[in-house]
Amino acid sequence: MDYNKLVTTLAQECVKELPLIVLGSGASAAHKIPGMGRLGDHLVASSPPENAGAQDLDGWKSFCEKVKVTDLESALTEVQLSSAMTNHVVTTTWNYLNPFDLEIFDQVVANRQLLPLSRLFRHLLDSTVSTIHVVTPNYDRLGEYAAEAAGFAAYTGFSYGFIGRRTERAPSIKHGKVEGRTVSIWKVHGSFGWFVDEDGVVTGLPPRRSCPAKLRPVIITPGIEKYRLTHEEPFLSIKANADKAIRSANAFLCVGFGFNDSHLQPLLVERCQTKGVPLVLLTQTITEKARDLFKRGRFARYMALEQCSEGTRMYCNDTPDGVVLEGVEYWQLDNFLNLVM
Repeated sequence: MDYNKLVTTLAQECVKELPLIVLGSGASAAHKIPGMGRLGDHLVASSPPENAGAQDLDGWKSFCEKVKVTDLESALTEVQLSSAMTNHVVTTTWNYLNPFDLEIFDQVVANRQLLPLSRLFRHLLDSTVSTIHVVTPNYDRLGEYAAEAAGFAAYTGFSYGFIGRRTERAPSIKHGKVEGRTVSIWKVHGSFGWFVDEDGVVTGLPPRRSCPAKLRPVIITPGIEKYRLTHEEPFLSIKANADKAIRSANAFLCVGFGFNDSHLQPLLVERCQTKGVPLVLLTQTITEKARDLFKRGRFARYMALEQCSEGTRMYCNDTPDGVVLEGVEYWQLDNFLNLVM
């Protein structure tokens, strides 16, 4: 079998269906945004608030001990922090990761061709379709930057402009008599650009280096709190729109997604198994969870590409044990796109 021809065929079959794009943490890591490991180390090294009480500090000490022997999400799930320390985790996470996002923004301003996602968006919207969808648990704005660098509107559930308010649908944009194209990005765990005031009103703001006075970041950090917060706004509406996009998708293109997110994975896997929706996964290393799903036949039509020492290892229904594609790095989005353009 000609495996190079097979990978090209499967790639083209997916992309021609105008896939829903799922961006996992690996998509961010490719642009040097730290993952959960480095974030956990930073949280442990951070200083608790000066007004933290004894109960707050006891919980924080337990968390710091737990995160040394397990992953960040497990530590935050097993140790129930006080409200004060949970807010500390949120603000410390924002303050640590947001500068990495801003650095990417500066790079994109200087070079509009920087992000492979921009190239993908241009290809998908070079058709009669006016909207494509991205679903992501990431806080960063790679999707937004890529969309606007490519000349499209980036809709995240907020109106456009400097002070965004929540809207039920993307504002209409016309270039003369031509309807503008939109990339709808459903950020199920929040965004670096979302902030909430003391009355619970959420506002979307442009990239900034500090939190506005009297506002808090709207991001769901790992742990037990994420299961409660996803039942509140704006996350409830964002999740509903993400589910709607997943249900209507004719294909899925997953970039750096580990299939460890309980908010996204079940419906996506169900669609792939029961409806035969094709899925392509690009990642540096396939997670054990994803590997298990593939082995158990949960995907009727799939292709997974990961890095190996010789180039790329491909898995699909025809080659469940994997085959090596030498001298190519199709697991990287920019190289993968060469197969379909």
